[in-house]
Amino acid sequence: MNEHFPFGRDILHRFEGNPIIAIEDIPFRCNTVFNGAVVKRGNEYFHLLRVESQQGYSVFALARSKDGLHFTVEDKPVMEPARKGPFARYEKRGIEDPRITEIEGVYYVMYTAYSKYGPRIALAKTEDFSHYERIAIVSEPGNKDGILFPAKINGEYVRLDRPIGKGVGSMWVSYSKNLVDWGKSEILMTPRQGMWDSYRIGASVPPIRTEHGWLEIYHGVKKTTTGPIYRIGTVMLDLEKPDKIIARSNQPILSPRADYERIGDVGNVAFACGAVVEDSGEIKVYYGAADTCICVATANFDDLVNTALNRDGVHS
Repeated sequence: MNEHFPFGRDILHRFEGNPIIAIEDIPFRCNTVFNGAVVKRGNEYFHLLRVESQQGYSVFALARSKDGLHFTVEDKPVMEPARKGPFARYEKRGIEDPRITEIEGVYYVMYTAYSKYGPRIALAKTEDFSHYERIAIVSEPGNKDGILFPAKINGEYVRLDRPIGKGVGSMWVSYSKNLVDWGKSEILMTPRQGMWDSYRIGASVPPIRTEHGWLEIYHGVKKTTTGPIYRIGTVMLDLEKPDKIIARSNQPILSPRADYERIGDVGNVAFACGAVVEDSGEIKVYYGAADTCICVATANFDDLVNTALNRDGVHS
């Protein structure tokens, strides 16, 4: 007989209504939807979705919600690959994986510009989530998973990203005075041999300020004989020195277990891409599942902080 244990399989609790957005919810023809960035402004949630068109490249669509759980997708994409100008050459194969950060009232979108030359990080901004002004391509080729910190640190903008070096995907930190020219890049975090994030890691959610440091929710990949497994974990970074790790979770906070996470275009994927901390103390973490749909999971925010600090106690 099965015992009922007081602890769930994951720290994050899956919303019973998952997936919250699937291909059936997109009002125009497409192949799939996944990895959407979410912010809350006032009492409304804005969800910028990565939607793969039937031509094979990705565009961004917008969905809105009043409760952060039930979204309505707008009729047309709000941002498509540039067809002319300096960005067109580097977006011929699509725009991917948007991440939204608010800094001093401006919403910045870091995304992947994809072309035959490989992935590069690009930056745009928006005031209404329907119109986007491109700012610059801000990385060399072979780089993605770019995320902005929500405040300047020591007078500089700070970002996390994931360049590939010798086939290894590690997390780096870089700095800028103007959001266009980036440098002082330092290695921040590497995969851990023999653990759940042993193959590749990358930033997933804009860092969240806490009394202990910057909480970063990241993705880690373990390679297996049947393919990679994408899980979600946490790390705590120093408030004044974001290249300094205070602590890092030994265990993932969410692993692909549900059918919608295990079966899809890319199986065994739980890929965080946005989070909202509510006034109630709950955090909603949005994630792409199996590169086929978008889901949400919740937890007590203090519990996620504890996972990053590797504290055992969590709320019941």
